[in-house]
Amino acid sequence: MTLVGRPVDRVDGPLKVHGAARYPADETWPDLAHAVLAGATVAAGRITAIDATAARAAPGVLAVITHENVLPLRPAPATALGPPPRFPLADDVIRHYGQYLAVVVARTRREAAAAARLLDVTYAAEPPVVRMDDPRAEVVENPFGLEVAIGDASGAEFGYDETFTIPAESNSPMGLFATVARWDGDRLTVHDSTQWPVSVRSVLAGVFGVPEPDVRVLCRFVGGGFGAGLKVWPHTVLAAVAARMTGRPVRLVLDRPQMFAGTGHRSRSVQRLRIAAGPDGRLTAIDHHATSTVGIDETLFSGIVTGTAEAYDCPNIATHDRQVRLHIPNPGFLRAPGHGEMNFAVESAMDELAHRLGIDPVELRLRNFRATHPHSGLPWSSNALRDCYRVGAARFGWSARDPRPRSTRDGDELIGYGMAGTSYSWYVGGCRARIDLGADGCAVVRTAATDIGTGTATIVTQVAADRLGLPLTRVRAEIGDTDLPPAPQSGGSGLATAVTGAVLAASGELLRAVAGLAGGALASRAADELAATDGRVHLRADPSTGVSFTEVLARHGLPELSADGQFDPADSDGLARSGAFAAHFVEVRVDEELGRLRVARLVTAVDAGRVLNEKTARSQILGGAVMGLGMALLEEIAWEDGTGRPPNATFGDYLIPVNADVPDHDITFVGEPDPLNPGGAKGIGEVGLTGVAAAVANAVFHATGRRVRTLPISVERLLSEEPAALVHG
Repeated sequence: MTLVGRPVDRVDGPLKVHGAARYPADETWPDLAHAVLAGATVAAGRITAIDATAARAAPGVLAVITHENVLPLRPAPATALGPPPRFPLADDVIRHYGQYLAVVVARTRREAAAAARLLDVTYAAEPPVVRMDDPRAEVVENPFGLEVAIGDASGAEFGYDETFTIPAESNSPMGLFATVARWDGDRLTVHDSTQWPVSVRSVLAGVFGVPEPDVRVLCRFVGGGFGAGLKVWPHTVLAAVAARMTGRPVRLVLDRPQMFAGTGHRSRSVQRLRIAAGPDGRLTAIDHHATSTVGIDETLFSGIVTGTAEAYDCPNIATHDRQVRLHIPNPGFLRAPGHGEMNFAVESAMDELAHRLGIDPVELRLRNFRATHPHSGLPWSSNALRDCYRVGAARFGWSARDPRPRSTRDGDELIGYGMAGTSYSWYVGGCRARIDLGADGCAVVRTAATDIGTGTATIVTQVAADRLGLPLTRVRAEIGDTDLPPAPQSGGSGLATAVTGAVLAASGELLRAVAGLAGGALASRAADELAATDGRVHLRADPSTGVSFTEVLARHGLPELSADGQFDPADSDGLARSGAFAAHFVEVRVDEELGRLRVARLVTAVDAGRVLNEKTARSQILGGAVMGLGMALLEEIAWEDGTGRPPNATFGDYLIPVNADVPDHDITFVGEPDPLNPGGAKGIGEVGLTGVAAAVANAVFHATGRRVRTLPISVERLLSEEPAALVHG
């Protein structure tokens, strides 16, 4: 391949930097109305009355919609990632602080916001359950049915037994989520901030009882998601409700506190991890328990310990997941859901085990490398994790590390080096694509997949151009529209492989179609026998047989030729499908007196299979690592114990990394193309984050001799001063 792998600039870059990219909130229609949501000011109880008299009389108000007058809706259907959140206006029950109680629709957003403040809501409040250790909390054992039992870990003598705590974290995309909805009779058009337009279409069609083809969902650009856009959240349904009830197009844009309350977050979790190992460091047993939070009567399919068995070679493994129901907004998916939390515990424990046994942390991981899938026993389709360790260590200068804690200092700062390995068991679904080849020799690739900033449109363009033998300037990607061939979610590190497979299949079929029209030696050839160069299709073994696309279409008087392609994931006999792997190496510096911690250097080696675009791939790893630094050092949603109110639900109070927090980052790619994936690529959206928090914590131990098992590693925690007023962990 000549175009695939090159660091091609994003094809949508010029639109974005010139301000010409249209995000969902930019869409408009004549007679557009604006909706604003009103949220509950208690976390538990019931609504006894809503007096909307003043709101309805306010200037510009078109409607005030509550549970008392909302139009009847059908139960929302489940998606591949589980059921959507409960519809908030279905009853008078309050399930969390900020729960949507009303939708105010007016001629302008300012008028709608002013009227929403006039609502007078009376509650029969109850004490909320917001602590994981509250005896009133309902605990659900094995909610996913995915507990693992390999061998027998029950009788092991565990020399390691520790607990790890991770707080709730916000997805914090830069763009506020928005929905613009318009009805034309029984046909619904929605522009939505989503990572999965096909799922939004399915849910809206089910809720309103209309055929799916009568619902069109568009999301050509979205200002980030990080998993928040994988579920269909209540505001999307409410925007369509408001448009239906007012008979006008409606725009609904969440504010930042509503993003915290209504678009998910990473669950709080507590993990107990027990490990048994021999004196040579080889693992003999692992017992891993995880407890995470979920909304009081909601669901979230996101296990924490489901990936434990894949991390290291161990004959006896037992994992246990459970959820605690609380009066909090329902969690959702945040980059590397479950794996990010699991990895922090497992990789911290491996570092601690290495220290106790006097074994180098890299060497300990190499000794316990898992070469086969834990359940099938089959070798991975590709796995260059050992190369990640070795290459990463060499680039970092790991061999010069003095293993003794507190052994390295620079003035007032203690210096520490830490590392962690990571894998990610991706989620990949089926995908379709269509390519239309015009008589001018230009191609348009169409698929419903979204590009949430990962570069999907760019790699689609590269792959199609490469297979069709066209310059990039003669290929255009059209995505983010459910009227196009269906595509899976942009999440779970699976879209790149799925959409690449579909585009390659469509490209091959298009070459077959052109070859069939050309006739002669090209007729009736299989796709893998054909290649294309400079807009000419030819036999792969004989380029002299080439004939140009434009010549063939002109000969047959065709203005256009189209072909469809489909990708369906399937394991191959003898191999287990693998995701990406990586190793992170970190240098931290800690001011011993002030407790100030900064990450000074970061090196990451990644097995991504065949890299589709070096520039966007590096951006994925860098962006993931920044989120990993936030997880390690800064991020924490805290709910007040008595009220269930999140006091830091703004960017003024919820801390996320800024430029000064991000060090130089050396990123390198290792490994070979994966044989089970078309194009050989593996998704890397998650491995950039997974492992960073553990690497930082391990470096903090090396610098200070203090083992931190509760995130974030704040100044207060380094100085052992835990704020007492809020619920942590």
